[in-house]
Amino acid sequence: MDLIVLITKAVIILVIFGITLVIATYSTYAERKVAAFLQDRLGPNRAGPYGLLQPIADAGKMFFKEDFIPAQANKWLFILGPCLAMLTALMASAVIPFGDSIRFGQYEIQLQGIEINIGMLYIFGVVSLGVYGVMVGGWASNNKFSLLGAIRAASQNISYEVALGMSIIAILMMTGSLSVRAIVEQQAEAGFFGWNVFTQPLGFVIFLTCAFAECNRTPFDLPECETELIGGYHTEYSSMKLGFYLFAEYINMFVSSAVISSLYFGGYHYPFAAQAHDALTNVLGPNAGHNVATAIGTVVFFGKIFFFIFFFMWVRWTVPRFRFDQLMNLGWKTLIPLAI
Repeated sequence: MDLIVLITKAVIILVIFGITLVIATYSTYAERKVAAFLQDRLGPNRAGPYGLLQPIADAGKMFFKEDFIPAQANKWLFILGPCLAMLTALMASAVIPFGDSIRFGQYEIQLQGIEINIGMLYIFGVVSLGVYGVMVGGWASNNKFSLLGAIRAASQNISYEVALGMSIIAILMMTGSLSVRAIVEQQAEAGFFGWNVFTQPLGFVIFLTCAFAECNRTPFDLPECETELIGGYHTEYSSMKLGFYLFAEYINMFVSSAVISSLYFGGYHYPFAAQAHDALTNVLGPNAGHNVATAIGTVVFFGKIFFFIFFFMWVRWTVPRFRFDQLMNLGWKTLIPLAI
């Protein structure tokens, strides 16, 4: 029994990693298509039908580019930086419940990598480690622009993590648990208007704003500000090391969207989910009906995630970048007092 549980958990974690990587890969395609749509252009349309093979072409380009390490760089830390950024980005998705559960006979498998009662604490811990990848890479490059980008990233993440953590304290008090699944279930029991976006609207706005800053997305992309810092912390990177940094950003965007959907929009629940579950169970039987209801909930959850990914992209191509002093003022003088 323990071996079966262990194998199923390992399979689920691998599947979650695979889905995360595929979504991050095609987020690069979606980013360019959304930008093209907003700017009245076509976007990628050469590699495959409608340009769908463009991410594969980009990945091939990254793999075959020269892997260059500057002569005065700290070689091992230079390699460690992007690896650390990628690792921490992937780790955060392990505690997110992507659906209810699947039943096979006497076995019930939760669609979640690991269920721990400190899920939100785990996410914050992993996310806060992500900045070390940026810091290490920027410092090891031995480039003043990279170092400036790394320092900006560290100060930005430290500043906005305070408001980010404080914004969800009310939700944790309402739920009485740090478990992400418990937060989702509490919203399901409360019904549609019991979703935290209705009970904690200010907390949602603060959390969403801080999520942009934590992901280094426009208008908070000061660590890689091209107009001032060339490419910021990854100026000296090429090949797949650069690919890892760029990829980690899209994985963080996916994880942030999943966390926002779980904390404020009911996760894998939707209006009349309980009635739909009962109806499917009556028609298809206990196990089959439950599994179909779980599948519908998972599709709904990914729909919410894709909406927020689109929102991240929409903001990037609509709102201009802040100055660094404006970024710090917003974090310390506006968001933290509001969170309090």
